[in-house]
Amino acid sequence: MNNANSKVVVITGGSRGIGRSVALKFAEEKNRIIIVHYDPDEVEANNTLNALAQRGVEAESYKIDVSSFETVASFFKDILSRYDKINVLVNNAGITKDALLMRMTENDWDSVIAVNLKSVFNCTRAVVRSMIKQRSGRIVNIASVAGQIGNAGQANYAASKAGIMGFTKTIAKEVGPRGITVNAVAPGFIDTEMTAVLSEEVREGFMRMIPLGKVGKPEDVAEATYWLCSDAASYITGQIIHVNGGMYM
Repeated sequence: MNNANSKVVVITGGSRGIGRSVALKFAEEKNRIIIVHYDPDEVEANNTLNALAQRGVEAESYKIDVSSFETVASFFKDILSRYDKINVLVNNAGITKDALLMRMTENDWDSVIAVNLKSVFNCTRAVVRSMIKQRSGRIVNIASVAGQIGNAGQANYAASKAGIMGFTKTIAKEVGPRGITVNAVAPGFIDTEMTAVLSEEVREGFMRMIPLGKVGKPEDVAEATYWLCSDAASYITGQIIHVNGGMYM
């Protein structure tokens, strides 16, 4: 791909689930896709790279601890030195360590906040200076309906996602004058590995909360994310776009 007009798109948590669907959506434009993951092996990342290659897209994969400020800064410095731009950043990396508050350990709290929230600070800070120089850029942070309404047993996860929402609005105000938009997509109950482990009883409980009566797909989140990065959404910033089948209105 030698198209000078192609975008450089970085997606954290891009090896599977929502991140993979986002990568495949951006591949429709033949963008250069860079996915970041922290899987124990390269199987899922390679599967995503193969799917992108089949679409004629140049893609790269890196195993990065996005909760490490120094590691993230070094990674983005390298990307910028090679491509001289990053047009789109999708902060999608996330984990869960669910437990009721009385049983939640300090490590449960710290690790979820570090991966889910601190990573958004790390990655956004690492790219925003270059976007300011470009006077353009799109940043989309993947939040969650849990950050809006809470969820028993997910104090750490809900807090991290609520933090993403506040971060999104604040950074949108800071960089808007430089032509950069910053938005968030808040998925509801989406069919991913993260929700596949839930019991049938829990799944049925969620289904009763969804007016559309069905589970969302990763592609639903990818479509919203892609749209926010398109010219069609150039006048939209600081917004939380809920993709939840009506679970929260």
